[in-house]
Amino acid sequence: FFFGATNSNTDALQTLDRHVVPGVKLFMGASTGNMLVDSDDSLHKIFSNATMPVMVHCEDTGMINANMTEAKSRYGDDPDVALHPLIRSEEACYASSSRAVRMARTYGTRLHVAHVSTAKELELFGHDGNITAEAVIAHLFFSDEDYARLGTRIKCNPAVKTAYDRSELRKALSSGAISTVGTDHAPHLLKDKEGGCARAASGMPMIQFSLVSMLELADKGVFTIEKVVEKMAHAPAQMYEIQNRGFIRKGYQADLVLVRPGSEWTVTTDCILSKCKWSPLEGHTFDWKVEKTFVNGHLLYNNGEIDETYRGQELRFR
Repeated sequence: FFFGATNSNTDALQTLDRHVVPGVKLFMGASTGNMLVDSDDSLHKIFSNATMPVMVHCEDTGMINANMTEAKSRYGDDPDVALHPLIRSEEACYASSSRAVRMARTYGTRLHVAHVSTAKELELFGHDGNITAEAVIAHLFFSDEDYARLGTRIKCNPAVKTAYDRSELRKALSSGAISTVGTDHAPHLLKDKEGGCARAASGMPMIQFSLVSMLELADKGVFTIEKVVEKMAHAPAQMYEIQNRGFIRKGYQADLVLVRPGSEWTVTTDCILSKCKWSPLEGHTFDWKVEKTFVNGHLLYNNGEIDETYRGQELRFR
């Protein structure tokens, strides 16, 4: 697990065990929770003192607040969720991401920008191996056209944006501008997803269907299956120097997923394993099916059945 940086705990950065902690998580934009770091002094301390990768959520809170104030003045206290990508805008994302990149270059910090959501931000990455970026399934799979159908079920931070942004993010996986794929898993209850831009919680449960979603995009020719493996397994293990994980190699832990192509099935409520028991993918039909999952060589998931008695092992880094 990451060390969560705040405005008041920057002195603790020097005490972290680099073999136990993978990196520092930093919110440069307000999201779910109260971990916003908005002090210039704190930001400089974090970027200058971090001895491990800094993963950053990048959105400019001032811009977002101004956009929300304007939207409320025009549309009421809880604007429709379709306005979410205009409130948490491209400009708000780029302003924060570019600031993080500038600070990383100033201090030589190993920076990883989480859940990049816009085409504009991509110009910041792919030129410096010390500065990388992540895309998440929601931004690769959905676009703002889906708000009419799915509403707040796809409300997340940063917001799902345009079909053009989605297309460019997909291309960036192949070009190398995007290094890793994540899920940004946030299993809010459906009652917490009620409302619009102001009231509904942001985030969605995406871990369970992340691999089959990526394999579907590979089938569509968006990228290769090899690229799926690289971005979801190899690259994260390399970035955080996770010991004996992320590859099928002699001496490595046997963390394996067996998937079967040509096995059509539809996401329904009864097959959702997340405790929140909903998914924005309900009703979607996949052609790939996960049959078995091995963790540390142990058969943990077998055609819908989970071995609840098994527990994993602590990861070690560097």
